Amino acid sequence: MRFVDEYRRSDVARGLVAALREAATRRWTIMEVCGGQTHAILRAGLDELLEGQVELVHGPGCPVCVTPVELIDQAHAIAATPGVVFTSFGDMLRVPGSQDDLLRCRGRGADVRVVYAPLDALRLARELPGRQVVFFAVGFETTAPATAVAVQQARRLGVENFSVLCAHVRVPPAIAAVLERPASRVQGFLGPGHVCTVVGLEEYRALTARYRVPIVVTGFEPVDLLDGLLRCVRQLEAGRHEVENQYARVVPDGGNPRSLELVADVFAPVTRPWRGIGPIPEGALRLSDAYADFDAARRFEVAGLEARESPVCISGRVLAGDAKPTECPAFGTDCTPERPLGATMVSAEGACAAYHAYGRR
Repeated sequence: MRFVDEYRRSDVARGLVAALREAATRRWTIMEVCGGQTHAILRAGLDELLEGQVELVHGPGCPVCVTPVELIDQAHAIAATPGVVFTSFGDMLRVPGSQDDLLRCRGRGADVRVVYAPLDALRLARELPGRQVVFFAVGFETTAPATAVAVQQARRLGVENFSVLCAHVRVPPAIAAVLERPASRVQGFLGPGHVCTVVGLEEYRALTARYRVPIVVTGFEPVDLLDGLLRCVRQLEAGRHEVENQYARVVPDGGNPRSLELVADVFAPVTRPWRGIGPIPEGALRLSDAYADFDAARRFEVAGLEARESPVCISGRVLAGDAKPTECPAFGTDCTPERPLGATMVSAEGACAAYHAYGRR
């Protein structure tokens, strides 16, 4: 399979590892931004293979994980409202809020349904005109265009019983927030390939210029990741700070213009807390004023709920790159994928879930 098998070749991977060992004169600290990259790194054992040359720090690249508890509690309150059909992607159902999760809400009688796309939720709203259908819109810039299409379609078709609880977030402001933390040790980044297919590279060039750190946009196969790390290390060794596009077979420099138009029409940047990092200026998206009547938080008046997180869980420190999952006293004991204390253990892109799945105990 072109673009898959050739990026899993062991001989190529061994050559890149050898080149990395030759290039690195010291141990560099590099953060992979995307949770999909974290899982690929641990699945292939790259973190252990490069331990002497690169310390890999796992960043806030899991949109489910960084969704603040306040928003999850709002989702629970809306789902428990009589007459509501609450829809979500499946990986949100077991993410804990202050007290429980959407799966337990469904067990108590809430009509919570899994959908595979925002347009599925819109279709439900048209099929159930007597019910309020809410879509929990979670994701980075990669999934925001699909939500924008659903909202535009709802407006065009006059579907008044459809609304969106918006939890979309933006990656570049989060990278800036990580770098501005006093305790940050990150010296370079593997940029998120899937996000950059939508937004392109320009915002990342602004980050490299401002913070003088290299960013290499990479794919998700072992050869992609090793190639990206090698490029990043070579920049660090040479004192350079540029954006490189290792994933050029997928990521265009200018992103996807149509998707960017959709997002600009339907959404507006807003300051909102990220779990573990805190409020990030323009780090999230809200529905723009033109589409405010589709905002579920306004429609159901659930803003201002008091949220509480587990006092034991350190997922916030993991998301900020300040700690590894195995530093948590609850990891693998009181916190498991079956009984998660935090989103990083239950999400398919969470760092704690990756450590648990691939035996980093």
